[in-house]
Amino acid sequence: MKFTFAPASVNDLPDLIQLLDTLFSIEQDFTPQPEKQRRGLERLLADGTRACIMVARDESGHAIAMASAQLVISTAEGAPSAWIEDVVVSAAYRGRGLGKQVLAALLDWARCQGATRAQLLADLDNSPALDFYNHLGWQGTRLGARRIAL
Repeated sequence: MKFTFAPASVNDLPDLIQLLDTLFSIEQDFTPQPEKQRRGLERLLADGTRACIMVARDESGHAIAMASAQLVISTAEGAPSAWIEDVVVSAAYRGRGLGKQVLAALLDWARCQGATRAQLLADLDNSPALDFYNHLGWQGTRLGARRIAL
């Protein structure tokens, strides 16, 4: 089977929402809320210079894997940094290298935007994801995530 990798478009929204439902269903910190996910995805798609959603498509054109990036300015780097989120592969397509390839395509996009570093958060209870990132060379940090509702 042949797969293609490209930035997402609004036509991918139904597939992306389904992928996020899969991801958020296994993470304790998030709950699938399709309308909120749609709004967030639409905002990312509208901001093509500072954000990108990279997808893998199957032969019929359906998005079967995704990862998103948003650029922030890192004072530590003195340059843009890519904040990576939403890395997920449809269960039926796991184990084929799609996660690695979609993430590589997204990191290429970030480099082209001038980013010198990328970072992401991973659910500490998601051992397959942690193993995946470790296998790809992502390094742990001494930083811990915190959040507050606004």
